[in-house]
Amino acid sequence: MATFPAIAVDLEGLESCIGATAGPGPWLAVDQGRIGQFADVTEDHQWIHVDPQRAAAGPFGGTVAHGYLTLSLIPRLIEDLIAVDGVTMGVNYGLNKVRFPASVPAGSRVRASVELMDVTRVSGGAQLQVRVIVESDVQERPVCVAEVVFLYFS
Repeated sequence: MATFPAIAVDLEGLESCIGATAGPGPWLAVDQGRIGQFADVTEDHQWIHVDPQRAAAGPFGGTVAHGYLTLSLIPRLIEDLIAVDGVTMGVNYGLNKVRFPASVPAGSRVRASVELMDVTRVSGGAQLQVRVIVESDVQERPVCVAEVVFLYFS
């Protein structure tokens, strides 16, 4: 059970929650090990992500997480922020818009807030459009702002 405000509703009550917000959720560490594992999986070994010595003299003053790593953490970051009860399955359906206004330095932490923007009924369930804002504990600006689309089925 979350210890912060969360959007929790069943499929039938989703429309009544449009505009509702929740969060921020708990912090999640983004250390160099996590960044290195992501680099290995995606085969994106650009020096700003994986070479601490070179990155120290680079534009960010150290290594930073891949933007797509930050994006891929969204399901984990929001799992306690929005819950649709009475569903048999939920899937990531896509993204409408994504921006990375600031970097995520290695060793920092991130957390998210959500806003339920829209609900569209689909056969057997609903499509939700959710704005997710990911912030870092060391940046003033958000590190990711995304409009994420989920499908939930009863």
